[in-house]
Amino acid sequence: MFKSIFLKEYTIEYQSQVVDLILHIQQNEYNISITKEDQPDLLDIENFYQRGNGNFWVALREGIVVGTVALLDIGNGKTALRKMFVKQNYRGKTFNVSNQLLHHAIGWARDRSIEEIYLGTTPQFVAAHRFYEKNGFVSVDPRELPISFPVMKVDKKFYRYIIQ
Repeated sequence: MFKSIFLKEYTIEYQSQVVDLILHIQQNEYNISITKEDQPDLLDIENFYQRGNGNFWVALREGIVVGTVALLDIGNGKTALRKMFVKQNYRGKTFNVSNQLLHHAIGWARDRSIEEIYLGTTPQFVAAHRFYEKNGFVSVDPRELPISFPVMKVDKKFYRYIIQ
């Protein structure tokens, strides 16, 4: 029997699952040398993301975190899309977790009159590049990023989405 995916705003009860999911994907799937200590935002999601026009969501299946996405308020009607990760078995059309998370975040931003969403990603995330482009994100030169956009040291490719 098909089990549904539920999107929910992050609460502290999901912290260890969120950290484990993200680190596993970064370190084991993509061999990126990044640690929990390199990402202090993961240890203080409420204060880092859930303020102003920012938020953080988890995708759950039977109470287990299978995906995450965040919007970080960077001011002037702009946000940064961060921490978009989906557990390997939940990628693709079967569960549609990536689409659900992305469109939930975009809809939430639209409801708050956000004008643009920016994101940075690593060169290794080729499937993610295709996903973002398919969903209306346009590649931008790093010099086009807002001054307030937080560039992570592993990010080398950047995108912008203009909310209609």
